[in-house]
Amino acid sequence: MKLTRPVAVAAAVLLAAGGAGIAHAQPAPPAPPAPAPPAPKTSIDADGTYKVGIDIAPGTYASAGPTEDAACYWKRSGPDKMLDNALTKKPQVVRIEPGDTTFTTNDCQPWALTNQAPPPQAAPGDLLGQLGAFIGQGILAGPR
Repeated sequence: MKLTRPVAVAAAVLLAAGGAGIAHAQPAPPAPPAPAPPAPKTSIDADGTYKVGIDIAPGTYASAGPTEDAACYWKRSGPDKMLDNALTKKPQVVRIEPGDTTFTTNDCQPWALTNQAPPPQAAPGDLLGQLGAFIGQGILAGPR
């Protein structure tokens, strides 16, 4: 079969204009959104230093005290300073404030967020409270 000139021209125009026989790619689907970072934990089950608001949520935490044959040590830190700490063989309740930067724990049983009220702070006139504050700000605070 021989094509006539008008049919050949029409076929050439269709091919040039993207007619039948030309494949078109589908656009790629949009990328899924990045996963949200994990929420801060409300329990602490290992020794270490935890960033408040990132690793752990602020709040009141309780621990049953030290692990076997040890003394439980914990420390709350704020920007450039230690806020509070203890070295004890007794159960502990600690209020970690939203403005705290880190919470450190060593040789303590697991900590869990609780509704318990933290123990009252020592009054300024309390000799034992003054001694504890002096030690906490001096010897245990480390070099400045």
